[in-house]
Amino acid sequence: MIRNLTNRIILILVIVGLALWVDLSDQITLPNPRGGSPLFQLNTTARLGLDLQGGLQVLLEADLPETTRITAEDMETARTIVENRTNALGVSENLIQVAGERRIVGEFPGAENSDAILDIIQQTGLLEFVDTGDFQPQEGEILQTDYGLDPTAAPPANSENAQPIYHTVMTGKDLRSVSVSPDTLGTNYSIDFTLTSEGAKVFGDHTAANVGKFLTITLDKRVISSPRINSAIPDGAGQITGSFTADEANALAVQLRYGSLPIPLKVVETRIIGPTLGADSLQRSLVAGLIGFAIVLLFMGIYYRLPGITANLSILMYAVILFAVFKLIGVTMTLPGIAGIMLSTGSALDANILVFERFKEELRAGRQMKQAFGQAWSRAWPSIRDSNIAALITAAILFWFGSTFGATIVKGFSLTLAIGVVISLFSSLFITHSLLALALDLFKPKNLERWFGI
Repeated sequence: MIRNLTNRIILILVIVGLALWVDLSDQITLPNPRGGSPLFQLNTTARLGLDLQGGLQVLLEADLPETTRITAEDMETARTIVENRTNALGVSENLIQVAGERRIVGEFPGAENSDAILDIIQQTGLLEFVDTGDFQPQEGEILQTDYGLDPTAAPPANSENAQPIYHTVMTGKDLRSVSVSPDTLGTNYSIDFTLTSEGAKVFGDHTAANVGKFLTITLDKRVISSPRINSAIPDGAGQITGSFTADEANALAVQLRYGSLPIPLKVVETRIIGPTLGADSLQRSLVAGLIGFAIVLLFMGIYYRLPGITANLSILMYAVILFAVFKLIGVTMTLPGIAGIMLSTGSALDANILVFERFKEELRAGRQMKQAFGQAWSRAWPSIRDSNIAALITAAILFWFGSTFGATIVKGFSLTLAIGVVISLFSSLFITHSLLALALDLFKPKNLERWFGI
């Protein structure tokens, strides 16, 4: 019935075996036969989304007047900086995406310190090295600088409300690297930095010309340190000192390392999901999925008999392969994603049902088993093809919608649906086809009512 059936069965067994290996492993390692570090290493731990393991979801909006024009480039830059900052805090499975023209949606599965995340993503992080001359401002004091200042908006020099305006020597954009180091007692921490070649020249020239003066360091106009220049610093390396704890120093270093936000952000909405609620959702989802899966397997076996049993084996293999693919490409599993999997499983069953019904019709028409088998797949293919193409087009539209408007639920559903449809097509057209051909060769059924329910 099928040429090279043995080769096809061997290929199926190899694919399923590799998929099971991935499913049952948290890390795949390919050892080096010569010793030393492995040739290949891949983390295959299942990634659970916010609704399955708990965490933080936050909606950010540009903190600017509605009339202010915000470019798509600024929003994308802000999104990247927020992602880098939160990754540096250890939240490595976050999902940050632009939603519309002024909003950013962030999801942080498993996040434990929500306050630290909210603090770090809202701060613009504008670092300035300010020349304050003989004046040493206190830590926490707000200074007005000439960086980004509109001259037409500044009060006249003789105005009673005039505040001193200090000159910004350079900004954080000239930083090359930032690190944290403790003092000798390990109680206070400082931030060590190095500058770019251009920044090093500016820094060196200024320190050489202002020995004995104060060079104040501000973050978002607030003083964090104001050291006296003891000597020229020509090598472009410096240190920010202050009463920093380890957490404070690390948070500041993250801000400086990943630059300043091009636009200020404010928190519009936050949603915290506890791990207990997430675990409960996961457990209920698994129970519902297993019940539904069992009902489907029973129906296929009872109604379609031998073809139904082969379809059941194919669906089980489909589930094994699908989960392995999700782990390999790092798909984050969510409740909507599980819904997409269930729907794509339905697509796989739908394809099998179309073939089996056509198979029955061909047998009822008196065709021989081999001829009926071939006609079933060839004549059912147009319907299978069209329905799967329609499902993929729908998934693509939903994915675009979710990406454009920040609807992560829709995006997760569409992604798992699309992947599931592709694998279900392989499952029904290759695996079921091969398994049914093997079963017909082995059992050579004669009683059509007993073996096929007709």
